[in-house]
Amino acid sequence: MADRWALAPAEDGGVDVAPLGPDGVPAGPVRREADPAEAVRSRPGVTRWVWRSTAEVYPRLLATGVRVERCYDVEAAETLLLGHEGRYGEPRSAGAALARLRGGPVPPDPPQRSAEPGSQSSLFEPQGVHLPLADLLAVYAEQQKRHAQAEHPERMRLLTASESAGMLVAAEMNRAGLPWRAEVHRTVLHDLLGERYAGGGEPRRLAELADEVSAAFGRRVRPDLPADVVKAFAQAGIKVASTRRWEIESVDHPAVKPLLEYKKLYRIWVAHGWSWLQDWVRDGRFRPEFLAGGTVTGRWVTNGGGGLQIPKVIRRAVVADPGWRLVVADADQMEPRVLAAISRDPGLMEVAGRDSDLYQSVSDRAFSGDRAQAKLAVLGAVYGQTSGDGLKNLAALRRRFPRAVAYVDEAARAGEEGRLVRTWLGRTCPPAARGRRRDGGGRHPGHRRGAARQRTVGARVRLHQRPRPRPLRPQLRRPGQRRRLGPAAARRAAQILRGPGGRAGLLPARRGDRALPRGGDGDGRRGDPRGGGPGRPADLRGDAGAVPVHDGGGGVLRGRQIAQ
Repeated sequence: MADRWALAPAEDGGVDVAPLGPDGVPAGPVRREADPAEAVRSRPGVTRWVWRSTAEVYPRLLATGVRVERCYDVEAAETLLLGHEGRYGEPRSAGAALARLRGGPVPPDPPQRSAEPGSQSSLFEPQGVHLPLADLLAVYAEQQKRHAQAEHPERMRLLTASESAGMLVAAEMNRAGLPWRAEVHRTVLHDLLGERYAGGGEPRRLAELADEVSAAFGRRVRPDLPADVVKAFAQAGIKVASTRRWEIESVDHPAVKPLLEYKKLYRIWVAHGWSWLQDWVRDGRFRPEFLAGGTVTGRWVTNGGGGLQIPKVIRRAVVADPGWRLVVADADQMEPRVLAAISRDPGLMEVAGRDSDLYQSVSDRAFSGDRAQAKLAVLGAVYGQTSGDGLKNLAALRRRFPRAVAYVDEAARAGEEGRLVRTWLGRTCPPAARGRRRDGGGRHPGHRRGAARQRTVGARVRLHQRPRPRPLRPQLRRPGQRRRLGPAAARRAAQILRGPGGRAGLLPARRGDRALPRGGDGDGRRGDPRGGGPGRPADLRGDAGAVPVHDGGGGVLRGRQIAQ
């Protein structure tokens, strides 16, 4: 049996499937299967499924307990290829790709599905125009040619494979949801905001703080209306341009303290209060729709629910089901380490490869031991800060780490000049609009951000790997227990969480660390697409480290294989 098959939903609810040869063309007849799940389940030897969209196909499989290890998402690939070709923003659907291939009118992309509280997936959402398997394969074949024409074809293929794996992970996360204790959430809200008043008005604590603000100004002021607050300060002889914390916290006025407290609690009440809890938490699960690669840098986003902006105090409600445990993995200063790897700066690579605090090592070299200053300098360079102390810090870094800073400078110039900026794998940021700066300071950190996002996707992918003897239920922690793991603790956790006879799939986090045995698919293949093994420098690997998580059934969740 061929190890790669194509799958396309049919209009009658079934699917058309066909084996593919090494060149991507059909290697056998097209077969009609009435049950999509059975079509996949009956072909365990398939290592990668080619389909139009993971969001279209995979939720139907997950609903029946069927998972796949790898896929090729045609629409995700189209997005990446359009960006690489400098055409980001053009319609990215498979139908649009087919129209471009045949020289016909290109249809616009369908609107994004609405974010409905309590929704689980796009299973019952209206889908795009039906695309027969023959048309899907024509688009796929053309995409293979475009991959071959990329600046670095093998890297681009790896990027597409990784992005497709991220789509699988997002669908699985959407299916599983996040364990959420509504009673804990309500207790937190009561402790912070006080009692709720009838009619949906502000809770007691906000009303009290609003009264304190008004009393300090000597008249009734609406602290939830920035214009009213700015006007009140002006009447008190204090000129402020906004009510942002950084601008008013240094103002000497009795209204400042209750105003800042009001703003903090007001955001919680509006964004994650009782209404949010009622809308978004069902049956002990919070289910936002995770969207992989939702920005040009590859950052994930959520459609509804604010799933990536949950305040720390509200996260107390994230409590695992009995018998499970939450593992919080520290990124371990990932982005400056990525900068060291892609810039190949010897000094920064040496610092990043130490089994110690990166910022402290930088401070010892360039900032007289001032770790806080070193951290500001490194992050300022990474994120493109050029205001305030940014230029002075950048000059200090340039003296010690010239190649790293030059790499950032070149990306900044490319963005300012309207050129394409790419990550190491090939994810491409579109040119900035004429006369506009990329991020307010003239810097263009997209190359570094995209690389870091891709390593994060790699970590997510590795945490969603087989074996899974039980149904898909990624759990987190026992009630009241939380662990934050750095690299050393993560390695220990790999041993602690290893099931009977299981192998951990943990990669070394830094150059010089030795890897634990790596998990495979059971067929001898390695997870590193470039053949990395134990002890290989982290700056030369193409995927990120990950913490193996016990699946509750005697196994370890290992890294999903993303190589071609």
